[in-house]
Order: sequence, then C-alpha cells, then structure tokens
Amino acid sequence: MSWKKLGLLTQKQEKYHIAIPLNSVNRSVIRLTAVLFFARSSAMALSFSCYSAIPPQRQVNVTFGSKNSLQNVKNLIKSIGIPSKSSSPHKCLQQGNWVKLICGASFEDVVDIRNLSLVYTLAGVDCIDCAADPSVVSAVNEGIETAREIVPIRRPWVMISVNDDEDLHFRKAEFYPDDCPSDCSRPCEIVCPANAIKGGVITERCYGCGRCFPICPYDKIREVTYVRDAMATAELLKRNDVDAVEIHTSGRQTHIFRELWDDLGDSIRYLRLAAVSLPDSGDATISSMNEMYAIMKPHLSCFNLWQLDGRPMSGDIGRGATRESIAFAVRLAASRERPPGFLQLAGGTNVHTVEGLKKRGLFQTHITSGASVPNHLHSSIGGIAYGGYARKIVGRVLSSMQSQHGLAGIEHHAEHLLQALKEALGLVGTVKSYNNPFGIQR
Repeated sequence: MSWKKLGLLTQKQEKYHIAIPLNSVNRSVIRLTAVLFFARSSAMALSFSCYSAIPPQRQVNVTFGSKNSLQNVKNLIKSIGIPSKSSSPHKCLQQGNWVKLICGASFEDVVDIRNLSLVYTLAGVDCIDCAADPSVVSAVNEGIETAREIVPIRRPWVMISVNDDEDLHFRKAEFYPDDCPSDCSRPCEIVCPANAIKGGVITERCYGCGRCFPICPYDKIREVTYVRDAMATAELLKRNDVDAVEIHTSGRQTHIFRELWDDLGDSIRYLRLAAVSLPDSGDATISSMNEMYAIMKPHLSCFNLWQLDGRPMSGDIGRGATRESIAFAVRLAASRERPPGFLQLAGGTNVHTVEGLKKRGLFQTHITSGASVPNHLHSSIGGIAYGGYARKIVGRVLSSMQSQHGLAGIEHHAEHLLQALKEALGLVGTVKSYNNPFGIQR
C-alpha cells in the first residue's frame, strides 16, 4: 500500500510518487531521489544509493574523505574497547548488555537512517530496529556496511517492526498548510522532535509521537494510522540482510496477533530473533504474554524477546520518562509465571535508565535456569532499546552537518562523525561499560 493511498503525501511529494508504481524494486530509488531533489539545488556528491532489490552488503562502494581525517574516529573506537567479533548479539542478551537502536517504526528518512545506523554500528549496538520498508532496510544495511569499511566491527542484527492492529508507533500526523490561519504561531513546528513539520508535515520524518495533536490552537492536525501488510513483511523477512522481527501489539486481542503470526508463515524460520513489543496492561500482562507465546511456540525456531514498552516515544523528554519502563521491568523480572524469552526495556529509555536499573538491583543481575531461558545462565534483563533519545543526541550533529554541507554521508565529514560517535558512545557505553579515556559524558 502506498502512502498516497493512506493520504500521507503532501502535494509536493505526490508529484514525485504518482508517476511510478511503488513496488519493492523501485520504491527506495524514488524516495531517495525525491529527498535529494528537494534538499538541494546544485549537484552534490553522495556515495550511496539504496536499492531494495539488491542485498546492500554486496553493493556498497564507499568513497571516504581523507583517510587521515578518520584516524581520530578509529583511535576513539580502539581506545574505548568496542568488541569487534568476540561478542555476538545473542551473547549480549545473555550477559544483559544488549543495546538496540530504534530508528522508528514509522520513521522513513533514508538519509538520516543511514547515518544513524553508521554511527551506532561504530558505537557497538547489537541491533538496529527500523520500519518494515525495503528502502529503509537497505538504508540501515548500507549504514552498517559503511561503518564496517571504517573499522572491522561486527555486524548488528537488523530488525523490522510491524503491528497487528492500530498502534501509536504506526501513525502519521497530517494537516493542510493552506488551512492554517496566517497569524498562527505554529507551535507544532516547535514541539516536533523529528523536525518533521516545515509548513506541512514531512511524511518520511514523522514517526507518530503525537505531540503536535493537542498543541495545535486550531485543531487542524489529524492522525492517520495504518497496519503494515503481513505478506509484504514476510517477503522482507526472507532477505539475507534482515535478522529479526518485532510485533507491536496491545496484547488484548490475541486472535489478531495469531492472524499476523500465521500470515508471516515460514518466513519466521529465516530469523535469529522474534520480538513482541507490548505495553504494561497490569494484571493481564502475564496471561497475554503466555497466550501469545503459545501461538508462537510451534513455529518458533529462533530466540524470542519481550520488549517492555513503558512510556512510548518519550525518552527525549527528560529524566523521569524512564520510570515506567523500569517499573514494568521490575514486575516482569520478578514473575515466575511469565513465558520464556529475554526481557528488554523500551519506551522512555534514556541515559538515566541504567542508573534506575542499578537502584532496583536489575542491571546485569544474572540468574540460572529460570522461566525466560531454560538451562542457561543469563541476565534477568537482557538489555535496553533506545529510540527518541538516541536519535535526538546524534540528530543534533546530523542537523548541524546538513546545515553546513547539505545532505551527505556522515563519513565524508569526519569532524561531525567524531562528534556524533562520542554522543552515541556516551549512551551505549552506559550499558556496555566501555573504557572511557576521552572523558565522554554519560
């Protein structure tokens, strides 16, 4: 289903989408071309292109700036002590130092996604979670492979997110700029954390946080929700550059979850990890988890994970945003009734999350042969996923780079890459316990 059918394209965007059908082969080329066209009036050298039909790790042809200019980046990574190939993502889940970058289930700015993936791969994340869209998946993988051209670091798993029903993470804001009064102060532009409102909504950048809905003084902003197509998702899961799937669900209607799981069919056998993201539903949470696990179990040939979505899309707001995810984790970790699977925090996570887990005695606290992973020594909490906060701290650097140089691969501007990497390491390092010879703030 195209965004045009969902009513998610502005007139400016429609002009460049309606001429060619958006199938899995050409969608990424169209999007990237359109983004570049709108952002520049003169030619600019970009060394990447995202072709969803071709596995990106086989097609990356990276041209860096001066090799000497990247030496500081390489020195930083070496000094921090980031593992290259010694620690697999699965082992990190067992040890409790798994870190996932959430690009956003609805965030589809392929240029930013590529650069975010590059930076956080260098920072040593174990997984990168993105929208279930071929062009986005290709952008993630190209960022990963470009990072590995700089430093021979191990490849993080690539995860795609889907939903079984309406979900906060699968929506877009929409309004018609011509309907806005001329004297409107446009508070929506100020409050948007993704810089997705410039006159109208930049569809690819909007990830559905919803902060603009209540703040519009004229109630002009609408919510457009959607459900990812299961058949298209199943085809994506068969790609050799996708390692995991995450199903967002309320957990209240398990028959809808069953329908999606059944529709994904044998594509699950291609995966390393199957995750379920769910909110805290109080006393009903554990029973819902057990029902969903019973649905998954017959065809589950990989590891499974439960993402505890405390306060969705709020990690960038402030220190207190992480409290709900920590409280959720405390309750689930203590339960003897929950089904097998690693536990991972999300929703409101930020640089203060590890401190909160330590206070509750849950940070990298190991247990043996419990309900979650039988017959294994593992951590009660497998790790943490960072979304809005992770994008915010690196996004500031990307915005600065774009204002100075236009759209570009961050590897071409080593001073910005170094700055972005320090920001990412300051966050990832709270979980990974890296060496800190450069005094990076945590």
